[in-house]
Formats: sequence, structure tokens, C-alpha cells
Amino acid sequence: MQKQHHYKATVLWTGNLGTGTENYRSYERSYEIIIENKPNILGSSDPAFRGEKNKHNPEDFLITSLSSCHMLWYLHFCSDAGVGVIDYVDNATGIMVESSNGSGQFAEVILYPTVTVKEPTMVHKAIELHRKANEYCFIANSVNFPVKHNPTIIVK
Repeated sequence: MQKQHHYKATVLWTGNLGTGTENYRSYERSYEIIIENKPNILGSSDPAFRGEKNKHNPEDFLITSLSSCHMLWYLHFCSDAGVGVIDYVDNATGIMVESSNGSGQFAEVILYPTVTVKEPTMVHKAIELHRKANEYCFIANSVNFPVKHNPTIIVK
């Protein structure tokens, strides 16, 4: 029997300026993400879609979900393999393609993790474990576009 994990989040639209969605310009795209016992997150749509540039948008969340899921699996596999990671930073990018009718989808996400390891002997395994992390990442296994990796390994 497979294990199931359940998640719950509330997304509350906060952009009613008094007339609701009377027309396309009559409301804000602002919302709040509420998850019990966690800090609330303020969100909006991408500025290209009348959103606020100082708030997180769903596209940001998709890229950061892929990046953080990959990182957590990667650190797990490194610890199992004796690869001493002392620093990890990822500057992930994504490309979303908008169709002429206004719909769209992500075409790809590329992760650019820079990983610092303790010893030169760990470099080969540190590179190799990115592939395994991608195979196990729950989020990468749930999307219908490629998630690519371009890792850099530094020795401290």
C-alpha cells in the first residue's frame, strides 16, 4: 500500500476594490496564502498580468518549489553518500510560453545549483547526485516539462 501525504492551504483573494470583478481593471490580483501554524504569504499575479511586482506570483512558487524540492533530496543523498556539502545556492530560471489566446504553460525550468563541498574527492559524486535528486523530487515528477540541471561544484 502506498503512503499518502495530505496538504491543506487556503488562498484568500484580497483584491476586491469595492466592485468585485465588474471589469478587468476593477480589481487587484492580490491574495494571501494561509497555512495553519506558518507565516502568511502575500501574493499577486505577475506584473505582466496586472499584478504587483513586490509580491510573489504563482510562477515564482512553481520555480522555487522545484528548486527547493531538488535541494532537499540532493542534500539527503549527499549525506547518505558521505559528500560533505557546506553551502548550496540555486539561481533557478523558468520559461513560460504564453499562447495567443492568453493561456500558457512552462516550457522548462533550469536549476543552477552552486554546491560547495569539503574535499576534491567529493566532486564527481556531488555532480552525479543531482540526477538522482531529480528522479526522486516529488515536484519534478509532477510537472509535464523538463527540469534541467546545470550544477557548479566548488571545493572549500
